Amino acid sequence: MTLSEASIRSAIARELPGVRADLEQLIRIPGIAFDGFDHTQLDRSAAAVAELLRGCGLDARIVRNGGQPAVIGRRPAPPGAPTVMLYAHHDVHPVGDLALWSSDPFEPVERDGRLYGRGAADDKAGVMAHVAALRAFGDRLPVGVVVFVEGEEEYRSDSLAGIIAAHLDTLRSDVVVIADSANWGVGQPALTTSLRGLVNLYVELRMVCNAADGGVFGGPAPDALAALARLLSTLHDDEGEVAVAGLVGRTGASVDYPEARFREEAGVLDGVRLIGRGAITDRIWTKPAISVIGIDAPSTRKAAYALQACAKAKIGVRIAPGDDPGAAYAAIRAHLEKFRPRGAEIEIILESGSSPCVIDTTGPVYEAARAAFTAAWDGVAPVDTGVGGSIPIIAKFQELFPQAAILVTGVEDPGTGAHGPDESLHLGEFERVCVAEALLLRNIATTASRR
Repeated sequence: MTLSEASIRSAIARELPGVRADLEQLIRIPGIAFDGFDHTQLDRSAAAVAELLRGCGLDARIVRNGGQPAVIGRRPAPPGAPTVMLYAHHDVHPVGDLALWSSDPFEPVERDGRLYGRGAADDKAGVMAHVAALRAFGDRLPVGVVVFVEGEEEYRSDSLAGIIAAHLDTLRSDVVVIADSANWGVGQPALTTSLRGLVNLYVELRMVCNAADGGVFGGPAPDALAALARLLSTLHDDEGEVAVAGLVGRTGASVDYPEARFREEAGVLDGVRLIGRGAITDRIWTKPAISVIGIDAPSTRKAAYALQACAKAKIGVRIAPGDDPGAAYAAIRAHLEKFRPRGAEIEIILESGSSPCVIDTTGPVYEAARAAFTAAWDGVAPVDTGVGGSIPIIAKFQELFPQAAILVTGVEDPGTGAHGPDESLHLGEFERVCVAEALLLRNIATTASRR
């Protein structure tokens, strides 16, 4: 017997206090996959996730392939029902400067209807949205499920391909739900239909053999740090538009993003001009973006009066749908070599790359999703949006499971602040997310039975 919408809402309301308590326990585990952090915490978070899935009646295992632990849980489908994969990740981003946080990032605290803590939204809320939906159904789950919770999404997902290859038959599904994106606003759900890809690289310049005395040799002797700054400035034109030839970009995004709203949500200071040209949604969804995300240089507090022998920067490039990581890296490399200071030694190293993607949003599964979201948000239909960020696993799933319908859903909202200080989860929106996922599973089962 299929549960009614009212029964599902009631079940989510019943389970929500326990779901929140378990979310807070996950937030307290500082599982960071970046180099230099205690990776035993990722073992703790993987074990906690596996136990949560076992509590939902799934056969759950911790798996790895040379990297950080992932969790795969499976519950077979009832006869004739489809199988749905539910994806999230249990690792989190480093917290950065603790002084910028209003409270301990690994001690969850509620303020004004939001739960604060690292991973409160990205993406431990995604894990718990899946758990909430499973708990709501109990023994009456209408579809088969595979829950796949990755352990290094925030740090390149280097071992992901190996894990998927080793467990391909277990992961094979008819529908894939990826709970790692964002809604358009509080009270306005969204379905993500495109994501940019990513290319990370390092560029290093060397100008002299050793750091030279700036007083004695300053003037004719070059300074690598100043030269690097000039080289990095060539990546954009005077308006801030990306100036690297060969990168793909297009215009025509259908959703309007008013500048005032963007400035507020991005935290742009009054009087600071936005960079680039064209519609804001084009600039963040369908055109490339380049950021200098780190520079190796002496700190101002410890700096001596010396000309730097070498300088190194890390560059992050978001590549637009339709581009290729290899081609994009080649274009950026060619640009940096073209504009390097005369005679300087230059080294350019690719760190990682992932493909952009466009998601087909037609068909009965997407109709089931739109109905579920509209009901969960009390009649507000979801907006189709692009995302400027990257989720590497989506393109991999598109490649491996070409017949599966892929849904990218959101637990975040514009106030979440993922990856930054004071990351938070809107608790009212989280309840709607949980209701929407449970309704989605019911709708998928109903759609399959009708077909």
